[in-house]
Amino acid sequence: SNNNPYASFGATLARDEEQNLWSTPHDVTHTEADDDRVLYNMIVVRSQLDKDSEEWQKLNYDIYTLRQTRKEVRSRWKHILEDLGFQKEADSLLSVTKLSIISDSQNMSKARDILLKLSEETNIFPTSWELSERYLFVVDRLIALDAADEFFRMASAVYPKRPGGDRADEAPRPLQS
Repeated sequence: SNNNPYASFGATLARDEEQNLWSTPHDVTHTEADDDRVLYNMIVVRSQLDKDSEEWQKLNYDIYTLRQTRKEVRSRWKHILEDLGFQKEADSLLSVTKLSIISDSQNMSKARDILLKLSEETNIFPTSWELSERYLFVVDRLIALDAADEFFRMASAVYPKRPGGDRADEAPRPLQS
């Protein structure tokens, strides 16, 4: 038997990474949100497949792609928050768990309107993105800080909606002959 308390550290990190569906390690509440539940279910199904199978490889790619998309969206939000002067607070403003609450129930409809407007009038979210309840909490926090309208203006400037769905941070693609 191995008495080294750190012997399973790597295995624990790997398990935590599988469960770390958003950004907070050891937070088992991630599977409460619909978008987290989808990712969690994909991970569960993948774990039941043979690693050499085509299905496992496809699911593994889908999981990786979803995680990368989430990181990209979070990075966009963080970038705007930092530009608005929330350098030290950006991570805490973006941190949402099961314990998060809406600061004022009267702000709920305004937060939903702003989130929908962000989705429709900017490219802060990818075109295939389904609105996440997580960002409703973030917008609520911005309303409480009286920064939601300025956030929207900044998002519109940094990630403007392009005709045809092109992202603002991508160069136009050359036509294929």
